[in-house]
Amino acid sequence: MFTRIDHVTICVPDLDAGVAQFKKLGFNVGAGGAHPGKGTHNAIAFNHDDYIELLAVRDQAEHRTASQKPGSKNSTLNEFIAAGGGIRYVVLQSDDLVAEIAAMRSRGVDVSDPIDGSRRTPDGKELRWKVATLGPANPLPLVFIQQLTPIEERRKQVPVAGNHANGVYKLERAYIVTPDAESDAAVYAKVLGIPQPKLHKGTVIMSDMAVFEIGPTGLGIATPYAAGPAKDALERRGPGPFQALYRTTGMGAAARWMQEHGLPPLVRGVRANGEHAMLATPAEACGAYIGFVGPE
Repeated sequence: MFTRIDHVTICVPDLDAGVAQFKKLGFNVGAGGAHPGKGTHNAIAFNHDDYIELLAVRDQAEHRTASQKPGSKNSTLNEFIAAGGGIRYVVLQSDDLVAEIAAMRSRGVDVSDPIDGSRRTPDGKELRWKVATLGPANPLPLVFIQQLTPIEERRKQVPVAGNHANGVYKLERAYIVTPDAESDAAVYAKVLGIPQPKLHKGTVIMSDMAVFEIGPTGLGIATPYAAGPAKDALERRGPGPFQALYRTTGMGAAARWMQEHGLPPLVRGVRANGEHAMLATPAEACGAYIGFVGPE
């Protein structure tokens, strides 16, 4: 079964610059490693059980070769980055990817076989996983992963998992914008094998949204009803992932850190449940909206 959102992949033109910007947002970002044969490399901001992946092209020639392979999802990566970058995929974790693929196919979902993946961290650790992607008949911005390296070992990529200056300790939700949340949520329900949620209003992103609860995380399919982040994302980039919302131990401390490191005060809003949230814009977060929610 799908157990949670494992991570979001944020694509950036320059990895060092992306790392520097997310450090200004208060994330403790460390070097991830290179992806053998793909020409890409990444950096990781590890929370307790999930993480942010910043991804960039490391070697254009190697990347072009990898992109020409049948079924490659990387052929449009440079185009995506040139258009502003941001969140390219929401990656869902499974505890049994082979069984998950079989279940999806039984529902008529076009999904790949599991593919082995790995990367080596700067200190020499090899991290291993299996991954599957959706085919042309179901072109959703989702990737499915089964982590083969235990979470305790993966946390060792950083001295203390979740040790961020902004107090973030977990992903709350990831949001995907679409012109028709009602219709598209039915497609997501079929792919995920989860009942379709009813729409409700999101008052920070100004959208009608269906939220799929996946373990301790939520996947929101949103359609804007007024001007706001979702409308901006839909008009600027078209349908796709646009925001990740993180829970922090202290909004005030997070805001102070950002201001002390040269960022303007973030936009504030009130969620439908009464909680206050603040939001970094694509200009401040490498093409993505990054939200924060928690106590003052």
